[in-house]
Amino acid sequence: MKAFADLIYALDSTNKTTAKLDAIQHFLAEGSESDKLWFLTLFTGKRPKRPLTTTLLKLWAMEVTEIPEWLFLESYSSVGDLGETIALILPPPEKIVDRSLSEWMDDIIGLKDKTEEEKKTFVLLAWNSLPAHERFIFNKLLGGSFRIGVSSKSLINALARFYEMEDSAVAHSIMGHWDRETVEFDKLIRGHYSDTELSKPYPFCLAYALEKDLEELGERTNWQAEYKWDGIRGQFIKRDGEVFIWSRGEELVSDQFPEIIEALSEWDGDFVIDGELLAYKDGQVMAFSELQKRLNRKQVAKKLLDDVPIAVFLYDLLEFSGEDWRAKPLKSRREKLEQLVTVNPHPNMQLSQVIAGSNWTDLPQIREDARELNSEGLMLKHLDSPYHSGRKKGDWWKWKVDPLTIDAVLIYAQKGSGRRSAYYTDYTFAVRRGEELVTVAKAYSGLTDKEIQEVSRFVNKHGLEKFGPVRTVKPELVFEIAFEGIALSNRHKSGVALRFPRILRWRKDKTVADIDTIEEIKKLIPIST
Repeated sequence: MKAFADLIYALDSTNKTTAKLDAIQHFLAEGSESDKLWFLTLFTGKRPKRPLTTTLLKLWAMEVTEIPEWLFLESYSSVGDLGETIALILPPPEKIVDRSLSEWMDDIIGLKDKTEEEKKTFVLLAWNSLPAHERFIFNKLLGGSFRIGVSSKSLINALARFYEMEDSAVAHSIMGHWDRETVEFDKLIRGHYSDTELSKPYPFCLAYALEKDLEELGERTNWQAEYKWDGIRGQFIKRDGEVFIWSRGEELVSDQFPEIIEALSEWDGDFVIDGELLAYKDGQVMAFSELQKRLNRKQVAKKLLDDVPIAVFLYDLLEFSGEDWRAKPLKSRREKLEQLVTVNPHPNMQLSQVIAGSNWTDLPQIREDARELNSEGLMLKHLDSPYHSGRKKGDWWKWKVDPLTIDAVLIYAQKGSGRRSAYYTDYTFAVRRGEELVTVAKAYSGLTDKEIQEVSRFVNKHGLEKFGPVRTVKPELVFEIAFEGIALSNRHKSGVALRFPRILRWRKDKTVADIDTIEEIKKLIPIST
């Protein structure tokens, strides 16, 4: 556990990629087989369900420390993280116990069928045998909200460097479903299990945001232009008669889209296709908020199937009849995909529309009008490009429409975690409805470190009330909030939900009298939704 705690601390205490890679490599060199498997399990998001609630952890911590709830909440408000707060307020351990990460994780998993009293006994003994920084990690593992201070790309790069492999090969090896209890770490990384699973997806090819003038890309006829859709990117796999759907987030989502599984089951041949799951009705792409109704369901009721039908817009062909097609040029992959769709027509499976043109002059206006179709903008793909693993600058570009923006006022603030635990970094914003303010969005990105410090000083000086770690704030600071889409929502007090809200800039030139009204914001909702 000490080595793993040291790794997490190292990752969280630097923003330098090289230092993060070095920390991971050190852990890989020193860690045991079982600890490395748990490391990969946790870092790839395959965490077990939490065996107990954070409420119980809080109650037990107050019992051990004999501090009142108000003082605990004050401490929590100052620290900004429950697991870290508990780790800091507990008395020093009576005896340090040196156990591996895998031993602790096995015991944590074993709590599932224990009584509350048995769980309490285990947790108290653990707290009394771990130093503060290991207690913090232990609490995070118990609570289930375990954030890793490293991107998936950096993780793959670290593994590739350690094993002296291509990063694309490593990405392919660790992607998809694998069972920690039935694999060996080295064999997993080196791809020993890659060809044994019918459901194995490929790493997704990703695009960079367009950073050139269109003319700098060369001849328009060398590029495939298509709409960029706001759905669930997925890989649609059929091998030996079995069909699987993997999301870009490496989740197997087949059960959530039974009509797509049924459609692909009727197709001839074996293949892997890249495409987008979209809510699609009466010939129109519906808002993402409609698609959300279909997500994370073990069973989909007939009414929901009827209300929110799903279609797949097909982008690319990655594998055909057992052959990997990713190295072939896009124009060849597209031709083969078109042939495949032609011989397997189905209303739920459609080719993504290619936007024809011999020059660049028409595309700016097409992009500008894309939001009317519930599209995010355009994709530009070079016809000679292979299907890369991850991002490679120059072959694929995403050219999104400019974000929608509103002016809103800060009304709630909460401290961050890790390096930002001393500052207020999580914000809630409101707009006007008549004489009252209604919350419209939460955001935690977009400000510079200097601005975050300035906002934190304002919150400390002008905070009104405390609700656990959350402070209500005097409504004076106005910010411009950018977002990708908007839809009606009865789950929010304002009646709307914003897609990917973030802070665009601090409007120091405006006061609360200048913020938008909810009536003005609702005018931004597409008529089709």
